[in-house]
Amino acid sequence: MFNSLSDRLTATFKNLRGKGRLTEADVDATVREIRRALLDADVAVPVVREFTGRVRERALGAEVSAALNPSQQIVKIVNEELVEILGGETRRIRLAKNGPTIIMLAGLQGAGKTTLAGKLSKWLKSQGHSPMLVACDLQRPNAVTQLQVVGDRAKVPVFAPHPGATSTELDQPAGDPVAVARAGVEEARQKLHDVVIVDTAGRLGVDADMMEQARQIRRAIVPNEVLFVIDAMIGQDAVNTALAFDEGVNFTGIVLSKLDGDARGGAALSVASVTGKPVMFASTGEGLDDFELFHPDRMASRILDMGDILTLIEQAEKAWDKDEAARMAKKFADQEDFTLEDFLAQMQQIRNMGSMKKMLMMMPGAQNIRQQLEQFDEREIDRVEAIVRSMTPHERLAPKIINGSRRARIARGSGVHVSEVNGLLERFAQAQKMMKKMAQGGMPGMPGMPGLPGAGGGARKNAKNAPKKKAKSGNPAKAAQERKEAEARRANAAKALPTGAAFGQQSGDFDPSQLNLPKGFDKFLGK
Repeated sequence: MFNSLSDRLTATFKNLRGKGRLTEADVDATVREIRRALLDADVAVPVVREFTGRVRERALGAEVSAALNPSQQIVKIVNEELVEILGGETRRIRLAKNGPTIIMLAGLQGAGKTTLAGKLSKWLKSQGHSPMLVACDLQRPNAVTQLQVVGDRAKVPVFAPHPGATSTELDQPAGDPVAVARAGVEEARQKLHDVVIVDTAGRLGVDADMMEQARQIRRAIVPNEVLFVIDAMIGQDAVNTALAFDEGVNFTGIVLSKLDGDARGGAALSVASVTGKPVMFASTGEGLDDFELFHPDRMASRILDMGDILTLIEQAEKAWDKDEAARMAKKFADQEDFTLEDFLAQMQQIRNMGSMKKMLMMMPGAQNIRQQLEQFDEREIDRVEAIVRSMTPHERLAPKIINGSRRARIARGSGVHVSEVNGLLERFAQAQKMMKKMAQGGMPGMPGMPGLPGAGGGARKNAKNAPKKKAKSGNPAKAAQERKEAEARRANAAKALPTGAAFGQQSGDFDPSQLNLPKGFDKFLGK
């Protein structure tokens, strides 16, 4: 979503590189480009004015003029100010001390509240909670059915005593959403659910009836959190909508939905700054797992193309099998061959982490290769997996036995050309050689990279650098002469060493009178 903004800001900072000193004209030109980039991204005008004013003030101050690298200092200032307008720090859900924690969702129709209710419930379940969904959107046709489907996918119970409006019975009077919300909270309390998520109705625009209904629900259930769900692609209108909901229901946090879209995304940078309410969560895709806690500092790093390594690590920790990782580490240290079975297991681990494109876009400098990443076909992983699974267990363990007829059979079984099978086997052979060299004694051409502990490579490398011992002579008389000379050298070395105290003072030269000691203290020296 922030690709355009990120490209503009990155190009602006490139113009500052190599300058040992920034003039006021340089700062003004940089601030002007930042202002244009933010306005093009649909950031609200008041937010742009405040943001660029603070950046200019700090850029002309002592922290830049005294810096060794002024261009990097400008990037640091922009990063800190971006974090500030995005909310400053990560805000988590405030859990109730007694009884279930009640979370109420509010927002316009089409913002994605119902789907987000399922995502939030699944995320809370992964955190060790026991959530329950309450269907209070009784106006939109089939909204209750949609919530039930989402709840089934998330494996979370749904309280829906009223079917609500359906596409075939639009003229039927809707039920009372306030009564349903109150009954849902009581049901959760009786069944010992510690979190209740109340999905309320939305409208195509801000109107008095919708706000009054939302206010009544809020008064009836007294929620711990009221989350305003906003479509991150609605542009400048996001600010007006957020202000209207803040006045109507006084929400406590913001959830950005559809953050994976290709719109300019100014809503994310505007809403938190204008309303003063923190962005708490972000929806980054259509799947129930495409949901994450919003970290302002990490989002600012993504916008400035500095990557988001912490989120990538967290995803890896959740998806990676520790036992499999330990098995592979032991196999690597023991210098066992890396087989296609291991390759298949590693591919499964990577697949569990989610989209490859999203993971690669979290790497620093990913904007420079964005076009290549956009052309990357996620189905390539499926084709590679199909090729490996078309092999017999023996072929996966010993790929060298795969001859022409076997390759043709594997290609037919996986639905690919033989050339693709050949390419995979060639790349795998190269990877196998590289891993073997790393385990034995470091990579060639990479000085300072030793072998793995326990792998034996480092010991051999050190042995090469160690001084060689002189070989013993095969002549008995000559060998006896060499032993006699060696004993003489050791005796001479022992005579040369001073005798005496451990601190190097020779006992023969020691005279207590030379020391400035108190009267009578010399008796303790044993003289």
